[in-house]
Amino acid sequence: MKNIIDRFNIVGNVLSCEPYGFGHINSTYKVKTDDPHKYILQKINSTIFSNIPALMSNIEAVTDHLKSKGFDSRHVLTIVRTLDDKAFLSHEDGTFWRMYEFVTDSICLNQSESPFDFYQSAKGFGTFQNLLADFDANVLVETIPLFHHTPNRYKNLHEAIAKDSFDRLKNVKNEVAFALEQEQYSGLMTDMLKNGELPLRVTHNDTKLNNVMLDAVSREALCVIDLDTVMPGLVANDFGDSIRFGATPAKEDEQDLSKVYLSLDLFDVYAKGFLETCGDNLTENEINTLPLGAKLMTLECGVRFLTDYLNGDVYFRTTMTHHNLYRARTQFKLV
Repeated sequence: MKNIIDRFNIVGNVLSCEPYGFGHINSTYKVKTDDPHKYILQKINSTIFSNIPALMSNIEAVTDHLKSKGFDSRHVLTIVRTLDDKAFLSHEDGTFWRMYEFVTDSICLNQSESPFDFYQSAKGFGTFQNLLADFDANVLVETIPLFHHTPNRYKNLHEAIAKDSFDRLKNVKNEVAFALEQEQYSGLMTDMLKNGELPLRVTHNDTKLNNVMLDAVSREALCVIDLDTVMPGLVANDFGDSIRFGATPAKEDEQDLSKVYLSLDLFDVYAKGFLETCGDNLTENEINTLPLGAKLMTLECGVRFLTDYLNGDVYFRTTMTHHNLYRARTQFKLV
């Protein structure tokens, strides 16, 4: 690992490098130096992200735009460049690495500890959306094509069902039946986009609570992180992904489904923070589709977990047997 770290333009000598965060996709480490200085080092998942230069180009463009609004390294991700002045390291062993400045005096929560935390996450993502309202979404590359295209997620599910490569279909007949009953709603927002009823925006596309850094003392939103899926999309998808993750007291992989329910109080808290920060820049149709986005993002995520389970758990990192099945069940209960 030291060989990797030494190829970035860091300050000080490395004291430690430890796993960090809750991410399912990339491998993330917190690096401390004797300066004292802290960094976030990540090995980028090149199986999921096939075009690393385009991905990093998106991140550079968005962070440069945010910095142009006057934000410092506590309020926007700051890329640490390699010794040869690149935004990422392409290692000889075929791996890809990047480094960011650590957001100082911050905390990252996997679940809200109070409604105020959830409200602040809404303000964080709403501010992110608001500041990028004047950024042309069309200049960004789709790092994962059709990422939040719910009908395409259903296409993938149908293929997984037909193949049943790991003989798991027999375990999920009820989940598959539920998913297919809901398929009729899958194209509602993509059809509105196609018909010009919704605008294409710069969206984060992974708006979980743990992708907003909060100030360790005030608990106010500081910085939106994990920008790998920043690309053109729909505002309601960003809103909806936050709701499906945060407007329930249950963990995403909760096995006791009696604990899984939608809290309308938390929905209200999040909607308030989100609309306070970006509502003036949204169209009437965008605001009206926010609740629909909550339902469709929850449905889509459940379909994705179910598809990954049928495919042998190749996308989401798992830590137990049937992990993706448990995740799918929580999402379908929320739907």
